[in-house]
Amino acid sequence: MQSPPITKYRPFPPVDLPGRQWPGRVLERAPIWCSVDLRDGNQALAQPMSVEEKLEYFDMLVRIGFREIEIGFPSASQTEFDFCRRLITDRLIPEGVAIQVLCQCREDLIARSLDALEGAQNIIFHLYNSTSPKQREFVFRATRDEVVKIATGAVGFLKQAVRPLADASARVRLEYSPESFTSTELDFALEICEAVTDVWQPTPDSKIILNLPATVEYATPNVHADQIEWMSTRLTRRDLTTLSLHTHNDRGTGIAATELALLAGADRVEGTLFGLGERTGNLDIATLALNLYLHGIAPGLDFGNINAIREVYERCTRMEIHPRHPYAGDLAFTAFSGSHQDAIKKSWEHQRPGRPWDTLYIPIDPADIGRSYKAIIRINSQSGKGGVAYILEKEFGYQLPRPMQQEIGRIINAISDEKGDELSPQEIHDVFVKTYITRDTPVALVEFATVERSSAVTCEAKLFHAGSELHITGTGNGPIDAFVQALRDAGFPGFDVLSYSEHSLGAGAGARAVSYMQIKTPSGRTFFGVGSNTNIELASIKALISALNRAMEARTESGPAA
Repeated sequence: MQSPPITKYRPFPPVDLPGRQWPGRVLERAPIWCSVDLRDGNQALAQPMSVEEKLEYFDMLVRIGFREIEIGFPSASQTEFDFCRRLITDRLIPEGVAIQVLCQCREDLIARSLDALEGAQNIIFHLYNSTSPKQREFVFRATRDEVVKIATGAVGFLKQAVRPLADASARVRLEYSPESFTSTELDFALEICEAVTDVWQPTPDSKIILNLPATVEYATPNVHADQIEWMSTRLTRRDLTTLSLHTHNDRGTGIAATELALLAGADRVEGTLFGLGERTGNLDIATLALNLYLHGIAPGLDFGNINAIREVYERCTRMEIHPRHPYAGDLAFTAFSGSHQDAIKKSWEHQRPGRPWDTLYIPIDPADIGRSYKAIIRINSQSGKGGVAYILEKEFGYQLPRPMQQEIGRIINAISDEKGDELSPQEIHDVFVKTYITRDTPVALVEFATVERSSAVTCEAKLFHAGSELHITGTGNGPIDAFVQALRDAGFPGFDVLSYSEHSLGAGAGARAVSYMQIKTPSGRTFFGVGSNTNIELASIKALISALNRAMEARTESGPAA
């Protein structure tokens, strides 16, 4: 990189637009959508799609809800021509769906494209020529007037050449793009668009589409919005014009530029699913549509099963969705941060049906786009207690007491840190069960029974400890108290019961009870235990044994003071 001062590059010039209106506007409706996946997106692939793959992709675009689809450049190759013919001759284009073809402003290419369109009923013929100063100087070596003549001559030829299609009841609309619009002088962009419109003579029933592409993204999104508003407010036949956008993503702000340009007056958007396209890609229509949905605007496109859309996209294009891609990425609804996990869990608990979505860190309900709640929180060494508790509750039904959430959180974090990787929900469950529920050393419960005698309860228990069976008895004000007394009388380390809670796991006659017991040793350390059984009394006794075993093991590891 060049050291300061930077002289190799220069800032993009601002637009003189006093009184601009777009900053104070709010988006209220979705634009007209046009997918260019099969043309702009396809030409950017190292291995372009086959005809069969394009047919499958086209069908997916229709099912998503696109009513304008740019299918290719039929004058550019036989494959593109054949695909266009296949759609038409096999009657694969549903009523109400317009196919769009791209063509340079050359009469021979226009004629070839019209051959491919024979029999089509709903057509957008997309003509373009480059208009920027550098294109005029280096590529075409043409003056402004000569560039205008290229465009108007092609439009005039097309207007005559489409008559056979029109006579056969086809609807034919013109789309014109001054390619590299954002690098073109605004007064010249307006001049050439007006000249093209003069030749085409649009009507209220057949508006002209003026597409203003950011072929290469050079400016900040606000400058792009200024350019669009400047054009929108100066077109003499704005009421007969559909103003269209086609942004690329060279600066990484293609979506932002499009959103601001819609505020600036644009009616229509061209883009691709997941940003497929040259260099850094085209506008990502999936993200923009779901951004609108997030603000309560019906996008007119159905991404209710975004995983299935992604599967077709990745298979046909051989491209992969980045894990952090908005909405569709594997990690889009994943929180690794402990504080985030805790906030998600707590706010999710307060989410109520019929109320506006308001879950922290998750701006859109994953279920709306077919994503699974299972992927929302993953656990690694950076996770907190809330994330572990969330997994255990949502995936397996355990409702851990709040103090216990901290304890299991530390255990899981330590294991994840040692492993050097995240833990899956099943791995978390396995650690939980091994740590608490199936813990039967150094003490295992063999049998337990209680006998009530007036206000006191006597228990009898058979334990397995130190290689032999041990029979103990005790009396207390309840089964738990009686068992604690029996353990003390048998010489086990002393402890106090601090807390006890329980809940059912599942429903019906076969439901199991889960009990949580917290004890405190003379040294001040606390330990939780968990027990599970179809009998709630046995579940609580098992929870006490679990806590005792954990305390005794800790005492052995750190000495009698523990």
